[in-house]
Amino acid sequence: MLVDQRDRRDRGMTQRRTVAVIGAGIVGVACAGHLLRDGHAVTLIDRSDPGEGCSRGNAGAISPGSCVPLALPGMWRSIPGWLLDPLGPLSIRLPYLAHALPWLIRFGLNSRLSKVRLIADAMRALHAPTFENYAPLIEGAGCRDLIRMTGTLVVYEQKAAKLEDKLDWTLRRERGIRFTILDADDIRQIVPELGPQYEQGVLLPDHGSVVDPRRLVAALAEGLVRNGGILQKHEVRRIAPAGDGRVRVVLDDSEMTVDRVVVAAGAWSSRLLSGLGLHVPLESQRGYHATLANPSIYPRMPVVSSAGKFYATPMADGLRFAGTVEFAGLEAPPDYRRAKALVVAGQRMFPGLRAGRVTEWMGHRPCLPDSLPIIGPVPQCPAIMLAFGHGHNGLTGASTTGRLIADLVSARHLAIDLHPYRADRF
Repeated sequence: MLVDQRDRRDRGMTQRRTVAVIGAGIVGVACAGHLLRDGHAVTLIDRSDPGEGCSRGNAGAISPGSCVPLALPGMWRSIPGWLLDPLGPLSIRLPYLAHALPWLIRFGLNSRLSKVRLIADAMRALHAPTFENYAPLIEGAGCRDLIRMTGTLVVYEQKAAKLEDKLDWTLRRERGIRFTILDADDIRQIVPELGPQYEQGVLLPDHGSVVDPRRLVAALAEGLVRNGGILQKHEVRRIAPAGDGRVRVVLDDSEMTVDRVVVAAGAWSSRLLSGLGLHVPLESQRGYHATLANPSIYPRMPVVSSAGKFYATPMADGLRFAGTVEFAGLEAPPDYRRAKALVVAGQRMFPGLRAGRVTEWMGHRPCLPDSLPIIGPVPQCPAIMLAFGHGHNGLTGASTTGRLIADLVSARHLAIDLHPYRADRF
């Protein structure tokens, strides 16, 4: 097994433990990778292959400057218009509305400015060191070619004379995030293919992207196995304290007992907490993408439509349009009209774009009402660690989450105060 002995000594790993990580998305493989680097005996478990869940189809953004929560003051004024458009940036299927309503009320309560500033601090703390904490994992897996450091461009269809005073950019500026406000000529110098409707933009130079998110997760999982970790394809039925400070993991055809368990199963994570006395308001904000193979336009960096709430990301297999939010639960079938609507919006963004062959996808973003994940132990059972709920920032938050989980398991000093991410905050 590959362990960086200098790093292990500096990080103060004192006891080798057996750890089962449930969930082989980007958060799970990042947790497993950091734990393995510490010398722990790690088993990564998922019912699917690594990267086949939500991690497969995201927008590919790695955004250290992502510190703006989804719920902002005045948000409610926009929601009725969104809901009247079933293919708009946010939709709720009518049969699911009653189920989603308690979550939406909690979500709205987090839009108070005092709450927003605290959430922004916690998001910034988690996301700022994303590249630093990815570096050893990516180096160990040999997949540096999957990361591009190009920056990200956010575009606006109407010129706002004081864009820098808008709340979302004020939050970023207050937290030391670099950005440059651009006029129409500037943005076309960077991405000349953009349509004439865009009158202003903001460049975030420190942002990057992944050219193949599924491949990144698979490569990290392959590196894990190559360096001594174990990958098992199983359905996890139940987890429970074993009575001796350890944890019993019940699988579809067997069971195992380990020193620690990390729950990183995305939108399905709360189902594994039954019987542990912990209620988590976890919701799936279903996201869609449409990827155009061999596109006639291939921008040099990701472009974000502020009005449309979607990304256009250049990827290894084409140009991906991804985003929007749909509330419909874990079981409802996809509504691929939403993916088709993204293509239409993308062609409006890039008027010269020809669609060609298009692949469509829907995935479940695991979201909590305050836009923050849960990171840390179950209060009633500290041997069970939780690492889920990253929402729209899974790729960005995964690497630091993995480092924090490894620090907890190894009983080290934490670089970040975990109070904002605690499991019992709801």
